[in-house]
Amino acid sequence: MTALKVRSSALTGYVELTQSLGSDPDPFMRAVGIDPTALALPNTWLPAERIDELLERTALATSCVAFAVKMADGRGVSILGAVGLAAREEPDVRSAIALILRHMRVHNEAIRIRLVELNGLASLRIEPAPGMTLGRQSIELVIASLARILSAFLPEDWRPLSTCFVHDAPPTLDVHHLAFGTDIAFEQDFNGFVLYSSDLDSVNPLSDPMFQPYARQYLDLLAPPEDASAVGRVRDIIEALLPGGSCTAARIARSLGMDRRTLHRHLSQAGETYSSVVDSVRADLARRYITRGDRNLTDIAGELGFSDLSAFSRWFRRQFGLSPTAWAARERELGPRPR
Repeated sequence: MTALKVRSSALTGYVELTQSLGSDPDPFMRAVGIDPTALALPNTWLPAERIDELLERTALATSCVAFAVKMADGRGVSILGAVGLAAREEPDVRSAIALILRHMRVHNEAIRIRLVELNGLASLRIEPAPGMTLGRQSIELVIASLARILSAFLPEDWRPLSTCFVHDAPPTLDVHHLAFGTDIAFEQDFNGFVLYSSDLDSVNPLSDPMFQPYARQYLDLLAPPEDASAVGRVRDIIEALLPGGSCTAARIARSLGMDRRTLHRHLSQAGETYSSVVDSVRADLARRYITRGDRNLTDIAGELGFSDLSAFSRWFRRQFGLSPTAWAARERELGPRPR
């Protein structure tokens, strides 16, 4: 498997913070195989595992369990380079976040970020990429940086409604409270934070409508999405919106900067419809989740945007000709497929 990588800009502030804590950053970097000169070039790719180890080693050596949260202090949307430039010009916060999530792999291949909306609340959930394990510091750096980026689009005193971490709590929370506010929970089911969906509908005060088309063109030239086709972009947004049950053609069209008629025309030209793409995404995710075996069927139904388990089961039988339980049993009997 190819090693996943992260842009060296992820380590912005690392040297200064380590020095401020009375330590020399050079030995830490060399111990994990990172050439310190790489930090002078913000677009250098570095192995994600080495960055993860560097952050863990440094936090331990400096006795600063909140090292990564401190490191994210002062970050803004510019940390994302061309992606940040384009996001600044989106008309509202939702479009800016959708663009950032769609292009996140341009900066960090080791994480996946999902936007889930339900009952007026939105959560941004951070997960390691398949095959990747990330320590406390890497997870907290991503969440703190993302919160700082969001705060650039929202009022100055904005903080998440709640911030969640899978790992356990540190001895003190002073630094975390400054970064996220006082509502922080550890040993939770996901890493990320929760905000009001209405926050995402806020007008982006940084946007210049006249400049937006040029910013998007510049981003597409420098950093096209992994699948730059219309269908590929629609699939990415559908996957992000499904868990909250708010996946609609109108919302997807708005995220892509077009109206519903234009969206349907693009899909038709590719031989698809909105419903066919939704079914395809759901089928891929259903196979993945059921095969992985770490979620029950009710949870999977919710992740795929179904109102209840019975609706999911009816859809699954139409797609696969079997119930989810029977399909899983057959897959176990057949065993792994040759690649």
